[in-house]
Amino acid sequence: MSELYQARLEDLKEIASAYGLAKNGSVEYLRAQLIRDLILSEWDLTLDGLKNILNSDLGSLLGVFGIKKTGSLRTRRQRLYLHLNHDPKQLKEENLDKMTKEELHALCKALELPRSGNRQTLLIRVAGVLSAQHKNWGTIKRSLKRGGGSVEIPSPVDSDDVQQTEIPSIEKAVETFVTEHPEGWSFEQESELIETIEETQLETSLADVATSIEESLTSHAPVREQPVPPMLQELSTEEPTLEEEAALLEISSRRAEVEAAARDYLLVGSTTDLDDMNTFISSLSNHGFSVELARVQDAIRTIIMETAFRSEQEQHALSSKPGSWSEREAIRLFEQMRPQLRERIPEIVAGRRGNLVQARMEFEEEARALGLDLRSPAVSGRLHALFDLHLEISEAEELQDPSAARRNRMLRILYHGAVHLPDDVRRTIERLERNLPSFESLVETVLESSEGDFSEAQQGLIIRFLESKGYLVNTAELRPRVLACAGIVGTELGYLTPSQIPRLAPGILVSDEQVDSIVAELKALAATFKPTGTTEEEEPELHVAESVADASDRVGEVRGKIDRVDALLSRLRLQDGQ
Repeated sequence: MSELYQARLEDLKEIASAYGLAKNGSVEYLRAQLIRDLILSEWDLTLDGLKNILNSDLGSLLGVFGIKKTGSLRTRRQRLYLHLNHDPKQLKEENLDKMTKEELHALCKALELPRSGNRQTLLIRVAGVLSAQHKNWGTIKRSLKRGGGSVEIPSPVDSDDVQQTEIPSIEKAVETFVTEHPEGWSFEQESELIETIEETQLETSLADVATSIEESLTSHAPVREQPVPPMLQELSTEEPTLEEEAALLEISSRRAEVEAAARDYLLVGSTTDLDDMNTFISSLSNHGFSVELARVQDAIRTIIMETAFRSEQEQHALSSKPGSWSEREAIRLFEQMRPQLRERIPEIVAGRRGNLVQARMEFEEEARALGLDLRSPAVSGRLHALFDLHLEISEAEELQDPSAARRNRMLRILYHGAVHLPDDVRRTIERLERNLPSFESLVETVLESSEGDFSEAQQGLIIRFLESKGYLVNTAELRPRVLACAGIVGTELGYLTPSQIPRLAPGILVSDEQVDSIVAELKALAATFKPTGTTEEEEPELHVAESVADASDRVGEVRGKIDRVDALLSRLRLQDGQ
């Protein structure tokens, strides 16, 4: 060893030639190569081998090469790598600018530095290491050149025994760390823990330290349960009947329709509200499903819950990054097709005449036809979010539309108190609701031809025209409502003034047949005021107390009868006035 430390360049070249080794490079670089190949030949000092050297052995090896031994584990490993593989006269900060990006990338990998970024970023990282290691490698100590001091040559040993003694210390440090952070920890805190363990110079290798820390942190980390969709817990084990099998096959063939209806329900409903969900399932009977069967109800309920779980996944996928290359490409394809899909939504909704379930199904088929993979929650979530957004925008536009506001006023008049109307009258109102635009056109045509006059002739013309089209509107219940709606249309279009709108008939109309019954009731009421037949006169002092007690009750009863008479007379006067 003393010969190698004190030898000059010519002497080192002669030694290399004698042993058949390469003799290129500066004196310090050649000295390091000879020490590695002749003195430390049992050690694996390659790039991968350096990562498995024990922390304490790194200090001894650095001492054999005659360079600084102190520092953290990574710092000493960087120093040893530079001393073994690079010439200090060539690898300098000012020479880094001549290196390519690939060379800088390889250096960052060897020095355990981040490898992301452009060439300038990589250059700055390498320059930082060289600046920190300045004069710590590439030159042996002067005391060794003068022949002073002694160096102990280490020998590689099996690290299993050392690992068994040191891993408990690592586990203890990790356990203390986890105890101090019961609610979890950040990436920065975990990095500080790793650096602290490395700087304590534990007698173990980097790979063992990393493995032990990862295992300890994983064992102490809180276990997070993966969410699972709420499914039916109890299913019938009996064989289904032929009727049930046929109904289940129909649900299977129309699953897309059920899922679309479930999405429409989940916009405002929830799977936790069992009563609301059962009501929704019962409403599917209008679509031809046999919801009176228990198995059919269970099948629909399962589809609703699966759709709810998928909707949750879609919401999560909307706010998270793509999890795979395929998912990223599927999202890119959707974004390319978004303008085309957005233009198709109004046409689809208008074609289905407000049936949002059928419109949603057709929109999904349109997306599949464009090549979108709706099996991915990230794509299906964005697709349905686009559809729902269009519906919300359409509703907002309708609220600002004067025509929509006018029709809402007309519907309030038509449906006012409709719950007490006969069934045929309600059916006529529903038919008018479906054809309000045509009704508006009729009123506009009549008012335009009459130059804004809305007298009885024009009102009768509207009623007769509606009757000719099958609308039973010439009744006491519907005629005032229809004419009031016509007045609203005329006012909105500028043909009439608000005072010209026909008013709904106030009060209660009394027919001729009802007059006789009212008169009979008046006679019966008047008879109650007549004194009853005479009875045997009794002693007045026996009834004084009862008379005083009943006096107030009699006065109240008489007042009530008088009020009834006044009400009947008012009704008669109203009939005479009409």
